[in-house]
Amino acid sequence: MEAPLVLVLILAATVRAVLFRSSLAGLIAERVEVVSPLNAWKRVVEGLALLDLGVSPYSGDVFHETPLIIYLFHFVVDYSEFVFMIADAITAVALYLVVQDYNKMMFRKQKHALEADRYPHDVIELIRTPKEMFYIPLKVALFYLLNPFTVLSCVAKSTCGLNNAIIALFMLSTVKGSAFLSAIFLSLATYQSLYPLTLFAPALLFLLQRLYIPVNVRSASFWLFTLQFGVMYLGSLLVITCLSFFLLGSWDYIPSVYGFILSVPDLTPNIGLFWYFFAEMFEHFRLFFLCVFQINVFFYTIPLAVKLKEHPIFLMFMQIAVISIFKSYPTVGDISLYMAFLPMWSHLYRFLRNIFVVSCVLIACSVLFPVLWHLWIYAGSANSNFYYSITLVFNVGQILLVSDYFYAYLRREHHLTHGLYLRKKDGTEATLILK
Repeated sequence: MEAPLVLVLILAATVRAVLFRSSLAGLIAERVEVVSPLNAWKRVVEGLALLDLGVSPYSGDVFHETPLIIYLFHFVVDYSEFVFMIADAITAVALYLVVQDYNKMMFRKQKHALEADRYPHDVIELIRTPKEMFYIPLKVALFYLLNPFTVLSCVAKSTCGLNNAIIALFMLSTVKGSAFLSAIFLSLATYQSLYPLTLFAPALLFLLQRLYIPVNVRSASFWLFTLQFGVMYLGSLLVITCLSFFLLGSWDYIPSVYGFILSVPDLTPNIGLFWYFFAEMFEHFRLFFLCVFQINVFFYTIPLAVKLKEHPIFLMFMQIAVISIFKSYPTVGDISLYMAFLPMWSHLYRFLRNIFVVSCVLIACSVLFPVLWHLWIYAGSANSNFYYSITLVFNVGQILLVSDYFYAYLRREHHLTHGLYLRKKDGTEATLILK
């Protein structure tokens, strides 16, 4: 399997290298769907120029990346294209290894359940085979590397690609069972964009299961491990924060990075839900609705963790999707990370209800984004309502996609427990309803 993965990596690198040298690179770097005020390369270049002049890059209202990012590119700015290509390669390889290890664990779990005769006899067609699971890691890497969203993000040199690499390494560390590395990479991801804080719950649940510690509020070992993992996570976050202070010599970056993410002062159009709403809102309602919008990312963590406590990797997928939909400055690079996992859930396809319609909606919206932008900004024959309407449709499509996979996952688990062909007491066929 390593040879096909290398070929995919070479193909992906070739596509990116060609686009970097083409006239499209400058156009892609300006697209509001691909870059945001947080991760645009031109803002990183501006921050580097201020740093070289001995001025704090956070003194104005241009640069909003973290100090570690700007000091990284301070040394490798001449090789920035290679940095972003390597980041994509790291993400793809990490996802490949994550899925490979996860499939092995699921196959062992399924084998033990079959040996113990815990499955009803009519669910044999739901049982996953090694042949079916063999190419899934490669498909996941392929879905990430050759996804047009990923390619556009890389060619635009959006720092979203670096965030994806950190999250992928966090997932790999978690699946490998390394609590220390998992805490470090999770703290790095939180430091970069704040929202990955919600990934603490699925990581903790997975590590508890790997160590065979019962998820029980009365269990002393549960609370001890939770405390240990929490201390490692917060300790790593504190070290990274202090390192940023020593590099910069001030705490200016905290309001400029995290305050910027939470308060959403820059209303540049993007594919998110914030910009139009707050551009039209009365100022005295702003704080209330900021809290309402921001809480969406964090609100679903607890109910999802309760419902999916036995399935932490699927919970992680759900949380990454929720972050990419509801964060304040989303780009297509965020979407490409959770979409890479769709081949991993190929066994759910028979239970998906809206996959064709949702796929058509997402593709159509992706095509219409630049069209409606041109009509609004250049042709003057449309207005912001047109662009925001397609943004709403795109996000509704994402929500339907994620909820459809959630329904399909729960339905398959229900069938594995109660049988595939359910009957009512009177012998007629039963219908499952997700509540």
